Amino acid sequence: MSGAALAIDGLRKTYANGVTALCGVDLNIAAGEVFAILGPNGAGKSTLINIVAQVTAKSAGRVAVMGVDIEAQPQLAKRLVGVTPQEIALDPFFTVRELLINHAGYYGVRKPGPWVDELLQRLDLAKHAHKRTRELSGGMKRRLTVAKSLVHQPPLVILDEPTAGVDVALRHGLWSFIRELHAQGSTVILTTHYLEEAQELAGRVAIINQGALAACDRTENLLADFAARRVEIQWKGENGAAPDVIPVGLQWDAGACRLHGELATDAVSELMRWAGERACQIADLRLEPPRLEDVYLHLTSGAAATAGKQQQEARHAG
Repeated sequence: MSGAALAIDGLRKTYANGVTALCGVDLNIAAGEVFAILGPNGAGKSTLINIVAQVTAKSAGRVAVMGVDIEAQPQLAKRLVGVTPQEIALDPFFTVRELLINHAGYYGVRKPGPWVDELLQRLDLAKHAHKRTRELSGGMKRRLTVAKSLVHQPPLVILDEPTAGVDVALRHGLWSFIRELHAQGSTVILTTHYLEEAQELAGRVAIINQGALAACDRTENLLADFAARRVEIQWKGENGAAPDVIPVGLQWDAGACRLHGELATDAVSELMRWAGERACQIADLRLEPPRLEDVYLHLTSGAAATAGKQQQEARHAG
């Protein structure tokens, strides 16, 4: 398991009430990656992160951070990780700078002042350094929560929904900061419900559903594997009549007089032949490349998700 920023082997979590949140997840995240973890609510993303952060105990499996097993050397492993949680929890009586200085002390950081000041500058909080945290806006609190996870300069940074509920300007500001962390050699793991965020920032993406790993690959490979194209055809039939035969994969919208749906890439030429046979005029034909959203929806749909979970459980059976 050594040689990776985060190595997870056969990770399982079953709660006391019998609910299984993770059923044998394997992940290997290289140092220096920006890696996104996607999945619907209740998929197991937060459970996985909480286990890595040692907030939640695992039921089975192994986890190592920068080659350090979290069970064998928990204190050392904890110092190697910085986690920005979804929930904002800040002591309301500390000033912004006091909060970060005190939090650095939990990790035994000596003379944290210069690094704290740099964080405040980079996250556009310097002018608010002496405000009490209760006086901050929601966006400022979100940035402060990110800064708090970085006071001990961990090599592995986990951002759990870091841009949830923030405006577009702040979201793009946090994107820039994530790119800076990556450029400086940090490994960044990002969970998000914003699929364009994952597509914009991450080199690789894992999709978790029902506690199982549905996919894990480079973004471009996931898109290539999902070899369908979104098609929209503005139909120009005689007197607005519908086509006599609807191609497989397309649907007829009588109100808009159009066909729409998804076709495999190699089916486009067949579509053109179909149209030519009917001597019809296609007023408009739009082919859109697949999006990460399409891949996500496909892999988290009922049948695909169940199949993925069964395959993962079979690999770790016994």
